[in-house]
Amino acid sequence: MPTKEENEARQSPGLPQKFEDEESSSDEEDDDLVLEGVIVRNPDVSDSDDTSSEEEEEEDDVKPPPPKKIKSSGNSKQQTPEKQVVKKKKNKKKKKPKSGPEVVDVEFIFCDMNDKYFHGLKTLLTSSSPIYAAHSSGLSDTMIKNIAVGTVVSTEGDEEGTVFGFASVLNVTTYQSEACVQALKKVCLEQCPAENKKELEVVLSGKTNRPAGIYLHGRMVNMPLEIVEVLHKQLVLDMDWAVKNAEGGEAERKSLDFGAFVRLAPSYRMSGATYYKYFDDEIFAEHAEFTFEVEVPKTFGMEETPYCMVLVMTKTGHRDAMGALSQMVNGGQHNR
Repeated sequence: MPTKEENEARQSPGLPQKFEDEESSSDEEDDDLVLEGVIVRNPDVSDSDDTSSEEEEEEDDVKPPPPKKIKSSGNSKQQTPEKQVVKKKKNKKKKKPKSGPEVVDVEFIFCDMNDKYFHGLKTLLTSSSPIYAAHSSGLSDTMIKNIAVGTVVSTEGDEEGTVFGFASVLNVTTYQSEACVQALKKVCLEQCPAENKKELEVVLSGKTNRPAGIYLHGRMVNMPLEIVEVLHKQLVLDMDWAVKNAEGGEAERKSLDFGAFVRLAPSYRMSGATYYKYFDDEIFAEHAEFTFEVEVPKTFGMEETPYCMVLVMTKTGHRDAMGALSQMVNGGQHNR
């Protein structure tokens, strides 16, 4: 006999069929990745190695450490899947002339959300777009509470909460009372074209059989493409793991089994054309059910009106976009 919850779910308005007919989770597991990440330092900055005349050979066959297990803390008893360590092999070089750029080795790790990352998350949100700047504190707090589905790119042994990048999905039903989520939904609905408005209202209603999530991501501009790919992959692993290991029973499992994603992608106009701030958003847009542009209020000192592109994706569209992203990074990064 159907339970009360199942009867209520059947009476609730469902997502459009294309959002409903998705597999509940993916069983695919990615092998651990060991990638190289570099940051280019300002060549005018002096370095203590400049006084050394001794040439040191590059160390080969440096084995990467096993993935670091990051435990959940504070806001949830769940333990998310092991995050990956993405390590650059130590590379000792000869003294370089001051006129050339210097390569600095960085070890990236993928961590669960944590209170110590609040300021780093807020900074990246603020710099990504005015649409997020006005609500950066609330969004940062909410992502930290949403520990089951979210990941942060930081560095090994970092105690100061440095954030190089992040990705998270916020359930529009679970967090419907949060002012930051309400504000983003309002912007989308108020500026949605008439031909898509009814569909978007259903997606964001919070009453669908399968929930919709607001897809948030951001990063430093010089992050290597390989790290960007792993950042999005790690978020997919988080979502799949959360569905399979939900401790709150069927209700929690359903709340993490997203059927649609809404992304407010920072963009700008140039010579009459619209461009995305992040190349991965362009890939997501190509696999979205529909997209539309919204104007964002100016912040102090801005002369031109900022914009965002609203992308509405099904789960299948998102996974297809992940495949295209992987192909672009691994097969055509030198052409990008």
